[in-house]
Amino acid sequence: MKDLELAKEVLAEKELTLVIAKDGKIIFTSTDKGIKPMHTAVLELKEELRGASVADRVIGRAAAILCKYAEIKELYTYLISHEAIKVFENSSIIFFYDESSPYIKNRDKTDMCPVEKLSQNVDSPEELIQRISEFLDSMKKRT
Repeated sequence: MKDLELAKEVLAEKELTLVIAKDGKIIFTSTDKGIKPMHTAVLELKEELRGASVADRVIGRAAAILCKYAEIKELYTYLISHEAIKVFENSSIIFFYDESSPYIKNRDKTDMCPVEKLSQNVDSPEELIQRISEFLDSMKKRT
């Protein structure tokens, strides 16, 4: 079984939010929502992600930039934003999706996802990672 097929299968069967496979093995899974799983994977596994396959429920621009930065090989998602598609079209990443949307919505569907917003004017992956870290820290302080 190819890595992308393996990741897709595990994503659906175990109701996860992110699955990353490489060399026939699952190297990362998460049930966390939002950008946190992809951010964590990039921070913890950066070198291992090169050439890996990703299955994720939702990919917005920020997640796409992180995938490109991590040099993943291929990706499948249920929902992708138009801006994420542009990022992948300017990369070597092979990507598949079920649905596309002009942008990813926030959890209560009233506005754009805050991480999609904060990624809008950022092209540097390092700057984006820093902004996401600050955003996730600020979310922890609210709870």
